[in-house]
Amino acid sequence: MQKITLFSLLLLAVSPGFALSRFSTHEFSINGFRNPSIGAEYRYKHLSVHAGYYTTAFESGVFTNFVKTGATLWFLPVGKKENPSSFYSSLSYARGLTREYKDKNAMIGEVGFRWMVWRGLNLRIGVAALASSGQSLKINPTPGISYSFFSKRKK
Repeated sequence: MQKITLFSLLLLAVSPGFALSRFSTHEFSINGFRNPSIGAEYRYKHLSVHAGYYTTAFESGVFTNFVKTGATLWFLPVGKKENPSSFYSSLSYARGLTREYKDKNAMIGEVGFRWMVWRGLNLRIGVAALASSGQSLKINPTPGISYSFFSKRKK
C-alpha cells in the first residue's frame, strides 16, 4: 500500500512538466467497461475524477465487485489529433461489494495508456495494483472502453 501511494505521489510531482497544454480544458466521459470503472469521469486540463462500479477477476471466471472513486493524472500526450492519446496514472478508493472484499476498503493504483480511436471513442489498457488490509496485493490488467465529450479549445 505504501509503495502504491509513494509511486502515485512521485508521478503527481513529476508529471506536470510533460506538455500538458495539448489537452482540452474540459472532458466528460461515459465509461462503459472496467477502466477506470463503469461510470462517469470528468477531466479539467490534466486531472480527472471518476466514480462507478468496478468488477475484476483475480482468478479465471470468478469476479469481485467494488464501488470505486478516484483521481487520474494525464500526461505525455501522443499524436497530432485535437484530443490526443496519452498516458495516465491514477489512485482510487474502492469499497468491496462481494466475495472476500465485501464491506472492506481498498486502494487501487494504476498506470496505463489511452488511445483516442475516433472522435470521442477511446480504449484504455493499464495495469492496476489493488491493496486491502488482510489481503495479498493483487496485480491485474485493466482494459477499458469509453466515449468522451470535449469542450472546444479557444484559439
